[in-house]
Amino acid sequence: MIDPQFASSFYFDQRLSIDAVKLLPGEYFVTTREMVLSTVLGSCVSACIYDQQSRVGGMNHFMLPSGENSSGLPTECARFGGYAMGILIRELLKNGARKQNMIAKVFGGGNVQPAMVTSAIGSQNARFVKEYLAACGIPILAGDLEGFYPRKLHFFPKSGRVLLKKLYVSRNDTIAEREQNYSRLLLSTAQPGI
Repeated sequence: MIDPQFASSFYFDQRLSIDAVKLLPGEYFVTTREMVLSTVLGSCVSACIYDQQSRVGGMNHFMLPSGENSSGLPTECARFGGYAMGILIRELLKNGARKQNMIAKVFGGGNVQPAMVTSAIGSQNARFVKEYLAACGIPILAGDLEGFYPRKLHFFPKSGRVLLKKLYVSRNDTIAEREQNYSRLLLSTAQPGI
């Protein structure tokens, strides 16, 4: 089973000359430190939320809008948007953010795999994150959602600054393969009642 987890892939980003953490699908990270949070997104979405006054910020990386266990209850796993958004906001509040000061920037939701164009997983993720934040009263200041390309994202949580690189490649098998492998993993770890 994949549990929601605090990202733990720390490194020093030589190009940006700053401590960094890489988020994978199903992970989130909240900090008050001067650092960068990075990820690569295909159909997945990342919400970057920060409080400019308390200078605390965080990011998640989710793969699907929602999920239910065999009892019909929401699955408590950060690979699903409902849980990923809730845990990110709770951790921000625990670290000193105030909900009325929170601002969001949202990215991803690309339909990068041929099969995703018809199922529109990326578009579903994009719609979900916008609706979730609207329901919470957290304004979206900026974002880049949907399309047919993956993105590389660097988020500076203390300032809210974002560096975004659209990966316009005629054939980006690495990201598509990673998402297909993660989809298979999700299916193989889904257990009744979990």
